[in-house]
Amino acid sequence: MFKMLISVVTGLLIPFGVLLLASEPVVHRSHGLSRFDQLKYPKNFTHFDYVNPDAPKGGEIRLFSNGTFDTLNPYATNGQSLAFAPSYSYMRYGFTEFNEPLMVGSGSYSPSGDEIKTAYGLIAKSIEYPDDNRWIIFNLRPEARFHDGHPITADDVIFSYKSLKEKGHPRYKMQLETIEKVEKLNPLKVKFTFKQAGNRIQLFRAAELPVLPEHYWSKHSLDKTTLIPPLNSGPYQITDIKPGTSVTFSRVKDYWGKELPVNKGRYNFDKAILYFFQDFQVAFESFKGGGHDLHIEISSKNWATAYDFAAVKNGTIKQQAIPHKVPSGSAIFHFNTRRPPFNDIRVRQAVSLMLDFEWTRKAIFHNSYKRSSSYFPNTIYAAQDKPSPEEIQYLMPWKKQLPETLFKQPFTNPVTSGDGIQRKQQKLALQLLQEAGWVLKNGILINKNTGKQLQFAFITTPGINARYQLPFKKNLAKIGIDMQYQQMDSSQLYHRIRSLDFDMVPFLLPQTNSPDTELESYFHSSTVNNDNTRNISGINHPVIDALVLKIPQAKTQTEMQHMVRSLDRVLMWNYYGIPTWYNDVIRVAHRDIFGWPETGALYTPPFSAWWRKKTE
Repeated sequence: MFKMLISVVTGLLIPFGVLLLASEPVVHRSHGLSRFDQLKYPKNFTHFDYVNPDAPKGGEIRLFSNGTFDTLNPYATNGQSLAFAPSYSYMRYGFTEFNEPLMVGSGSYSPSGDEIKTAYGLIAKSIEYPDDNRWIIFNLRPEARFHDGHPITADDVIFSYKSLKEKGHPRYKMQLETIEKVEKLNPLKVKFTFKQAGNRIQLFRAAELPVLPEHYWSKHSLDKTTLIPPLNSGPYQITDIKPGTSVTFSRVKDYWGKELPVNKGRYNFDKAILYFFQDFQVAFESFKGGGHDLHIEISSKNWATAYDFAAVKNGTIKQQAIPHKVPSGSAIFHFNTRRPPFNDIRVRQAVSLMLDFEWTRKAIFHNSYKRSSSYFPNTIYAAQDKPSPEEIQYLMPWKKQLPETLFKQPFTNPVTSGDGIQRKQQKLALQLLQEAGWVLKNGILINKNTGKQLQFAFITTPGINARYQLPFKKNLAKIGIDMQYQQMDSSQLYHRIRSLDFDMVPFLLPQTNSPDTELESYFHSSTVNNDNTRNISGINHPVIDALVLKIPQAKTQTEMQHMVRSLDRVLMWNYYGIPTWYNDVIRVAHRDIFGWPETGALYTPPFSAWWRKKTE
């Protein structure tokens, strides 16, 4: 009897044990992290393909950045730091005052040049995470050091998490929101546990955490501005500043990570001096006079007409148009749909018809730029063709709430002859406006119920924008609409946007090659009336709500592509704003003193891999 019982129990225990083992989550151990697909670079890779691993070190590069600064602390909520200067323009060069993160490739510190949403170890040499992405462990490199020689440990990681979440800039509070706790497993091993299982995106949020030195910041105020360079750990350190005018980065000769594969062939200049200008034209004149070595040109007119000076003619300054696949962001003239007249889609569509891009491109932009018909231009997510079967499947549950044409054809902008004549567009716009209750009397568009003219204010900052916004105003006047063009300083403009006190405003929504929860802040109905909302247009649509919540849950790149294209279609066909234009090249003029790799980066500006051909 006893032997039989043992046999029965044993027979039960064996399969039960197997079931226990089978139910345990699979733990992945890797040198890198990918949102969906396999990593391009294996564990033993030596350098990225878009660098020259044998690039010479040395020399100096002088650069310009738009804006100004009054603090070198990028983590505080107060002050204007380098990182948050207008347009973030200095970040494209590869020099930063941010502390190094655990991994690089995603985030703003050192974006990947040839992969979408991947990260490789920097301070962390390897990672561990389960299939359900409930936690991630970072194994730190024992050689990692701050510039004072102090080793980087798990205590610094935990300190960084707690300090940035409690006292840091709001961007960090948002980034770290999904993390439940951070634990030290040993001095070089730290575990992040998330509030719930989820998609792999939350692992990246932990990987992008900048690691601050606890021994330094415990004696300084993380939430205060300062012009004393804080302690860092990266390839450069700030060695000289002229407040609001210039910052000098000097290469750290004994930088702990200079031989790492993620750094090989990069950060080649001994010194980089960044000069800050409020005005782009003043910066250009400085470049012509020898004030800096590399100039990124934002003006198509300048690019076409202003580079006829001696240094260009004799070849000492070269011009390059460098192709790229960097997401251009959603550059939109946003309608405020919260109030009349733009709470009516017919009015929005009519006004959109009167932007004559073909004329603008020829007369003002010197045939530069491409017209955007998407909220995701220059990416694989732009819905350029007819809806795919997969997209139709996503949208079919809401078919009655969407225009029939959305399912049959791609959204297209009106195309004119480019001679300034818009008779076809004017006729269609007036038909739409008549349906919406507006009639044209003596050249003025009047509401048939109130008798008032259709008027709205377009608010913006002073600058070159007037060159194309005033012709838009003139086109609207031809069909009886009064667009009041109002210029104001940036602080007043942002106050008006924050208080939702505007009719129409130009605003750029940054996009990435791996859309995530930022889409919720841009487009979800729950954000329509939030303080400091980024839902500028006041979008409130059940289909959009469903899609922006579903996109972060995508399991494959293909699935995400279909979802985002579906979202793009719904946004475009609802005319929440007028997409403007974008450039798929970086226009660069530079002194003929630089070298660069044969194969350049596509998803990030290439300058961190350039070098000086001759050192002085």
